[in-house]
Amino acid sequence: MSRASTPPADADARRAVAPVICYPTGGLPAPDLALYRAARAGATRLAEVIVPAREGRAFRVSAGQIFRIAIVDGPQVGDLNLFAAADLSEHFYSGKTRALHGTHLRVGDRMWSCLPHLRPMATVIEDTLDWYGTDPHGGRVHDVIGTRCDPYTHRLLTGRTYHHCCHSNLARALAAETGLSEKAAEAHVHDVLNVFMCTGFTADEGRYFMKATPARPGDFIEFFAEIDLLGVLSACPGGDCGAEHSSDAARCHPLRVETFRPAAGALHDWQPPAHPDRMHDHGTA
Repeated sequence: MSRASTPPADADARRAVAPVICYPTGGLPAPDLALYRAARAGATRLAEVIVPAREGRAFRVSAGQIFRIAIVDGPQVGDLNLFAAADLSEHFYSGKTRALHGTHLRVGDRMWSCLPHLRPMATVIEDTLDWYGTDPHGGRVHDVIGTRCDPYTHRLLTGRTYHHCCHSNLARALAAETGLSEKAAEAHVHDVLNVFMCTGFTADEGRYFMKATPARPGDFIEFFAEIDLLGVLSACPGGDCGAEHSSDAARCHPLRVETFRPAAGALHDWQPPAHPDRMHDHGTA
């Protein structure tokens, strides 16, 4: 390791420069949470999917419906992928979602789709862990920092092979739902929303850390589906992610996904978001 460079005379002044938010969000259309919650209050439960421990499962939600991810038996983290139901090439964009809303999602934040679509896919409307805030270590819940545990990084770091990582679980579940081969499905798996995961960055080196989730049976996070969705959820092999992932050592639990349909007329004149103008529509390559 090279030794530290000598700081310049104006080092403190350079460090003191005020930060600027990269993407001011004052121009973003605000979700109508009152409308979404009123629609949820009279909604009918349509379906339930149980995601077994260390496995993945797919589910579908129509635009204007609600889906809930819930803790069932014990503390458990989940990795969520979202796709436009009719087009797998439009999927959740964790990086842009992070740039717009921050490292962890809260009520009122949205999951945005990839370029060139860039439209809201789902909006967080309820979260029983909203009380957690920021802990003394800088940890928060529901992160869009981590990519997902995967067999390739696991092999790189340990030399061992493990195929119940979230990446593998998501690929298998997507293949089972769509009829794609696992190899073809794997190419569509993307960076995730880490539901219930408690994470942050260390103050000294800025390293990504995880700690045991504060979620307990009865906790849930609810989303309003802005477009027709195909969701895929993995129950992480790390369980509560308080010690490790990508192994069979942690105690793991299932997760439950429920979908709900609002009563007729509950959404008034609400319409799914349209695709924004694309660059090539204006003659730009």
